[in-house]
Amino acid sequence: MRWWSAANFVSNAGTWMQLTVQNLLVLHITGSAAATGLSISVQAAPALFVSMLGGAAVDRWPRKLTVAVSQTLLGAVAFTTALLVALDRIDMTTLLVLAAVTGVIATVDGPACALLGNDLVPREDVPSAIGVGALVHSAGRLAGTALAGVAVGFVGTGAAYAANGLSFLFVASVVPFLRPVHGAVREPAAEPQTAPAPAQAEMSVRDGLRFFVRRRRLMALAGITGISSVFGRNYGLTLAVLVTGPLAGGAGSFGTVSTVLAVGGIIGAILGARLRKPSVRVVGLLAAAGALLQVVAGLSPSLAVLMVLVLPMAVVESVSDTAGTAVLQTDPPAHLRGRVLGVWSSIGTVWSLGGPPLLGLLMEWAGARGALVAGGLLIAGSIGAGLLVRRRDGLVPVTVPAKDGDMTAREALGTCA
Repeated sequence: MRWWSAANFVSNAGTWMQLTVQNLLVLHITGSAAATGLSISVQAAPALFVSMLGGAAVDRWPRKLTVAVSQTLLGAVAFTTALLVALDRIDMTTLLVLAAVTGVIATVDGPACALLGNDLVPREDVPSAIGVGALVHSAGRLAGTALAGVAVGFVGTGAAYAANGLSFLFVASVVPFLRPVHGAVREPAAEPQTAPAPAQAEMSVRDGLRFFVRRRRLMALAGITGISSVFGRNYGLTLAVLVTGPLAGGAGSFGTVSTVLAVGGIIGAILGARLRKPSVRVVGLLAAAGALLQVVAGLSPSLAVLMVLVLPMAVVESVSDTAGTAVLQTDPPAHLRGRVLGVWSSIGTVWSLGGPPLLGLLMEWAGARGALVAGGLLIAGSIGAGLLVRRRDGLVPVTVPAKDGDMTAREALGTCA
């Protein structure tokens, strides 16, 4: 697990370095901010259409081999881009094609890497492993963004792509030496076998989608995460408008707020790693708490007050994300987890593509303060209503009157009977 975490830190740093440089490269080629957004959308689009196929592939193929091959292919794409940049043969069409290829490979690489990391620890330690992964991701993002400026300034844009290619090869070289924990993905003995054994299961996309839709806790998790993602977690947009608008701050002030958000995310990842039994209820309560903090932040009279509120907002969000990811990756049967993650990736892409425009319309109508307050109240209200409905629909123990001949030691039957 230590080797896997180190490899992921290197890979995340390389990925964020490339993403940062890619935006600069598109601006250099086209001079258009719209083209920059298009390149990001093209790389994300495959997740919307083929993630479920990627998840089915992860369930079918050996996990270590899948990760090694996908990381090698991603490295090859990065090296190809670096070579084209160095030869000054890159254009917008080629860049978009390479971005799309990267997105397609990522639909397999993402769930494969996530599940391989879980295989390295006992089942009870999976939430901790996910928390460590979130911490590594945050640290890699900070390091990669900082290294991007150094790479462009001293050795050129192509070097960032070459460095990212090396980071992928480093992960691929570590994979053969990883030893999954014996029985890490086995199902608990007390859990009824409601799904066929992996050897007999039909490896189809439809199986994962059917399981996801019929699993109420996963649908509830999707609802909580979806409404929170659209109305509560686009802080790069809402807080930027709040800081530079009503609070009369500048770019430097928003940079400070962003730094506090990053620090809060790291603290939350550390706390999330200590979760032992995450549940959808925990995710919902944390999301509601973060939404209420968002409401108060929207009413902040000054930057100082906002700074005080931003840290716990980021901490709560990070812990909630860790708990939700742990539920998502451990709830399905082992042979369906790749496909369930594929379904989740497709749903998440819808949120990421549709959320910012919806939030932008809300800010146009209600302003930054109004969007934060209305969004927070909508999230907290929806989660609260869902918890009330769930409690009202819960099973009630039934008392059965005793009859002649009944066992006297059993006066009542519980819901399990």
